[in-house]
Amino acid sequence: MDLYFSPLACSMATRIALYEAGADARYLEVDPKSKKVLQDNSDFRSVNPLGLVPTISTDDGLVLTENAAILQYVADRFPNAGIGTDAGIERSRLQQWLCFVGTELHKGLFVTLLDRKAPADVHAYTLAKGISRLDYLNSYLDGREFLLDHFSVADAYLGTVLNWTMATPPIDLKKWPAINDYLARFKTRPSVMKALAEEFELYKAEIARHKAAA
Repeated sequence: MDLYFSPLACSMATRIALYEAGADARYLEVDPKSKKVLQDNSDFRSVNPLGLVPTISTDDGLVLTENAAILQYVADRFPNAGIGTDAGIERSRLQQWLCFVGTELHKGLFVTLLDRKAPADVHAYTLAKGISRLDYLNSYLDGREFLLDHFSVADAYLGTVLNWTMATPPIDLKKWPAINDYLARFKTRPSVMKALAEEFELYKAEIARHKAAA
């Protein structure tokens, strides 16, 4: 399996899931600006025309895109890892949280706050709308260790997105103590610690590369 990723992007959730599963995979870094695969300088858009990570190429050569779909594929591909769910209501709850993270937090909140070109009033409007989502999540996580009754791919996605608060100063998670505690626990998980350490180093290299090219 090949995972196309960019450092500290939402694709890190799939890396964490693969580490949880103890799965073999090839990690192919995509430069977010040039859309080049660094290992061979190929055009990533020949794999995914949208140029978005994560994207995986399965052992059968099939290409799968979209984070929620990829995470569920990994969970199903490695059932012994216990990061997915059985069919039925628990599967629906897993999908519920993957959708919540993807739409309400990832796209609905963080994409705009991370966009340095967005006007300040757009940032303020987006943050104001997002507070209710964070309030809801904080209430839900109060007294819970995970989104479901065990660590799942939904947690891998949520923790990855919440980690972006280090780059979004307007969101101070101390205002949401249950979320803050959740993220602190998330970062102590061995698979997460490994993924964060590796991708942070790659991110620093990416920044240096872009500065040198400017």
